[in-house]
Amino acid sequence: MPHARTETSVGTYESHSTSELEDLTEPEQRELKAKLTKLEAEIVTLRHVLAATDRRCGELKRKLGFTALVGLRQNLSKSWLDVQVSNTYVEQKTSAALSTMGTALCRKLGGIKKSATFRSFEGNPKEGSRI
Repeated sequence: MPHARTETSVGTYESHSTSELEDLTEPEQRELKAKLTKLEAEIVTLRHVLAATDRRCGELKRKLGFTALVGLRQNLSKSWLDVQVSNTYVEQKTSAALSTMGTALCRKLGGIKKSATFRSFEGNPKEGSRI
């Protein structure tokens, strides 16, 4: 039974029967394998280019006097600013403020309800009719 191979998340290949996949003719399989080989080669090339560019970036930063600590501080500051202006952060702060205000209001109303003045308004309805 012919088998096809698919890449898993760890970069290894698992074998699957072609009944699970589309049946391909021999020329189609060769064409797809050639495309796969070409794409894998491009990925390797791009990784090398990225590594070289990253090294060059590091060299320029060192020449300009940027240290890892300064870069980290700048990245953290920018990230914190991004968080502060994000909708989620603003909504959480608003929600927390409203929750705190609601709790304080409930406490205050609870205190008023327990006060003698409020209890005098609550008095027995029969007592109010004697006035």
